[in-house]
Amino acid sequence: MRNQLRCSSTFGLLFFILALQPAALRADSLSAAPPDQLGKVNFPTSCAAEVQATIEKGVALLHSFQYTESEQTFADAATREPKCAIAYWGKAMALFHQLWDFPDDKTLKEGRSDIEKAQKLHLNDPREQGLINSAAAFFQKKSKMTHAERTQAYSSALEKFHAQSPGDVEFSAFYALSLVSLADEDVDTTANLQKAISILDPLLQQHPDHPGVAHYLIHATDRPEFAAQGLEAARRYAAIAPDSAHALHMPSHIFVRLGLWQDSITSNIAATASAAHAAEMHQAEFHYQTHAIDFLSYSYLQSGQEAKARELIEHTNHVVGASDEDKADHRAYLAARTTLELHRWKEAADLPVPATRKNWQDTTFWARAIGKARSGDVAGAESDVQELAQLVADREKRSKKNGYTVSAEKATDLREAEAWLAFAKGKSNEALGELRAGADRQDKDGGESVGIPAREMLADMLLELKRPSEAIAEYKTVLKNSPNRFDGLLGAARSLQASGDTGGAQSFYAKLAEICGAGADRPELAEAKTYLAQK
Repeated sequence: MRNQLRCSSTFGLLFFILALQPAALRADSLSAAPPDQLGKVNFPTSCAAEVQATIEKGVALLHSFQYTESEQTFADAATREPKCAIAYWGKAMALFHQLWDFPDDKTLKEGRSDIEKAQKLHLNDPREQGLINSAAAFFQKKSKMTHAERTQAYSSALEKFHAQSPGDVEFSAFYALSLVSLADEDVDTTANLQKAISILDPLLQQHPDHPGVAHYLIHATDRPEFAAQGLEAARRYAAIAPDSAHALHMPSHIFVRLGLWQDSITSNIAATASAAHAAEMHQAEFHYQTHAIDFLSYSYLQSGQEAKARELIEHTNHVVGASDEDKADHRAYLAARTTLELHRWKEAADLPVPATRKNWQDTTFWARAIGKARSGDVAGAESDVQELAQLVADREKRSKKNGYTVSAEKATDLREAEAWLAFAKGKSNEALGELRAGADRQDKDGGESVGIPAREMLADMLLELKRPSEAIAEYKTVLKNSPNRFDGLLGAARSLQASGDTGGAQSFYAKLAEICGAGADRPELAEAKTYLAQK
């Protein structure tokens, strides 16, 4: 599931987003930060003094994954001083989008060319040489290397220099990020994340204004079991680098994991406006906006604000730099998730198939299949499940071709659709088995932070089967991994009410009312208020 959104002007999106918020938040978002507030980076080099500030800006941008502007900045340094080896290193590193996507053959070749330029300058500085050699290990010419092997070669090279200079914050930060990248490639996931956290946590205390340290610690802790350890970094990062749209957004990865919905909303309103401005200045691609809008929509839904979540769907055409196809894709993605989050089964069943490339339609068919199954349209659900199965097969084939690891297990979105189809056919045990397998896989992988948990669907199914004591156990697991999810709290309250546990039901209804502010308008809140008023 992707994140994509275009804006005829930056201000169209800015004022739409700000109009959704109270006046105090609007004032905060409109106050512009002084230029180049990207965090404190001390990055001495052997380059001429006149490009030193440019190099440090490029490194700071690199730490915040502002890759386009970082590459532009390093290119400017290389133009002004062609013998500045680290500028070519920076250009290459801006092509290595760690945790996002893996460079294709053309990009690897381009990065290797920049590294070779840096190597030909015969540096005497061991620190710069270490960074360049580490990048060379990643961009090496061997065409048969897997993604994990390239990442491991890069990480091993960084580890060597980190061991020699453990106090060097740059080597330490880049090395920690490489460990997170290895975890992302399913290489010793837990061990590598824990190692990265052990490096970054003390660095955050020693270098409280360093953008990479805070940023990478958020990524390292972006799993249910580690999220609380990333809260301090999340609270700091936006203030460290307020001129980076990604830095404004990233704290919400932890806020969402911890169910801090208003914090996430505030974070992503600022990030969306900043990203729109950067895209209009041709300094960033449109996906910085759509990624923030994705998290914003999810946070509105969990805090009970249906109207605002729906408004975001209606304004997907207000994103700078997105093509019509990109806009249609993101609109379809938000609409699909929204209808299922809200349990509007007929609306999900009737979702139009977007006019986008076929391989972008998986989310729509996933939602249509579940919507039809839950509306009693078994034949229609069966047809959409077949379509989804083909899209998933094509998706996995593409991933393998591009060098990504594909699990031997059935894809969770396909399991979910097949489970609800089986349920509609009266095959309850088969349906429960599919959802339980999907839930167990998500728990193992950490789960998508802004997705509907398969375990919540499992709990919903158990409740519909009038097995509330089993349902409440699953809802409680959901809420442990995804605190304060609206439907998790609502389902738990209903399960306890059905079990005759009025006190337990009251506590979950009360929590639901607590996480939903004055602007909440989801109709299920009336149920909670009515129940609480009776007690």
